[in-house]
Amino acid sequence: MTDSQTTTAGTPAAATHRRPFASLYSGNIRAVVARGLLAAKSSTWGVMVSGFVEPVLYLLAMGIGLGSMIGAVDGPGGHTVSYAAYIAPALLAVSAMNGAVYDSTWNVFFKMNFAKLYEGMLNTSLGPLDVAIGEISLALLRGGIYAAGFTVVMAALGLITSPWAVLLLVPAAVLIAFGFASFGMGITSFMKTFQHMDWINFVMLPMFLFSATFYPITVYPHWVQVVVEIMPLWHGVELLRGISAGVFTAAMLGHLAYYVGMIIVGMVLTTTRLKALFLK
Repeated sequence: MTDSQTTTAGTPAAATHRRPFASLYSGNIRAVVARGLLAAKSSTWGVMVSGFVEPVLYLLAMGIGLGSMIGAVDGPGGHTVSYAAYIAPALLAVSAMNGAVYDSTWNVFFKMNFAKLYEGMLNTSLGPLDVAIGEISLALLRGGIYAAGFTVVMAALGLITSPWAVLLLVPAAVLIAFGFASFGMGITSFMKTFQHMDWINFVMLPMFLFSATFYPITVYPHWVQVVVEIMPLWHGVELLRGISAGVFTAAMLGHLAYYVGMIIVGMVLTTTRLKALFLK
């Protein structure tokens, strides 16, 4: 082998091509995240805050206002809790969902279809998996901030009913945000018009209202219960409600597995779609 051949074979570019999945992943996720954080400085903070404020208003109006008329209710494990303490973990799941979905749908839709940002990124050394993980990380950061802020509100209102809640509520909420963010970005890759994006709210509103957020799932007929149990938010509500009460059951493993599966499917879908759209 000549020196020139050795030099060529030893270049970073050659090493990159020899690395498995090099066309999908360059190992430079931080560039996508750094760009997103820099852009966030000039964002309209009112829009970002609105997704956090909405569940807090529901907690104040429903939990404290309506809750004063309802009184105590049966929580997980048969423990009696105030109505506000009953719906607070559910609204925490909603808060995490809002943060993740808003960032992984509307923001991604604009970057993909109008700013043409991903097309430019994928013309560099970045791969579709770098872009997917980077954008989902930004959505996850927003969802985590919403979850942490809502947990602080719960603590301030005296709605933390178990020591386990202090340790596990925010990490569990971040897992919920991760599931919605990864799946949300993949679904958004199919959206081409603002009319298509209306389907996001069309799905989220019923899911918010019917996922046992304000009352037990047992109030529904059996067939409705089956439909609700398919919805991702219900699994988040049940997971956080159990953690908040310090009641851990085998069913919680099923809720965790649901989100792990949602994350895997979402990541594969998002990466595949980015590759199909911009690496033809």
